[in-house]
Amino acid sequence: MYGRNIYKNIDYLVDSVFANYLSRPGVRQPIFTSYCDGQRVTCSGLSQWGSKSLGDQGYSAIDIIRYFYGNDMYINSADIISGVPSSWPGYDLTIGSSGEKVRQLQNQLNRIARNYPAIPTITADGIYGPATAEAVRTFQRIFNLPVTGVTDYPTWYEISEIFVGVSRISEPG
Repeated sequence: MYGRNIYKNIDYLVDSVFANYLSRPGVRQPIFTSYCDGQRVTCSGLSQWGSKSLGDQGYSAIDIIRYFYGNDMYINSADIISGVPSSWPGYDLTIGSSGEKVRQLQNQLNRIARNYPAIPTITADGIYGPATAEAVRTFQRIFNLPVTGVTDYPTWYEISEIFVGVSRISEPG
């Protein structure tokens, strides 16, 4: 909600894990999981205090999932997320990066800059140089992301989301 607190660490973590999902071999539908605190509300599956206890014992995230749901569970990452114009390249874009993903990033930042003129426009040449890093830093500052000048997954996702909003590509024609 506009004007509410944004907890940067939670925002960053949610964006970082947004593309993750659980699966089992041979099962096409999404795996339904539930999460309860285990004290006031109980359910079959993950519990806040049960998973914390396992984490304290050194269990990894996948070990905890498998403890509650069986050894045939896997954590996957989606290659493409509906509504995002192009999928995350799978690695951070930073000074020295080049290619089509950098050009796409530059074009999206330039389109966003029409609505947010504090973001400097840059040459869409597919080379991530100091000007692109500065445009990314400005974007990150405006949208409450860690200001690094590096396009990590949360920054890529936020740029894509804002681009969709300002270009109205999500509206029916």
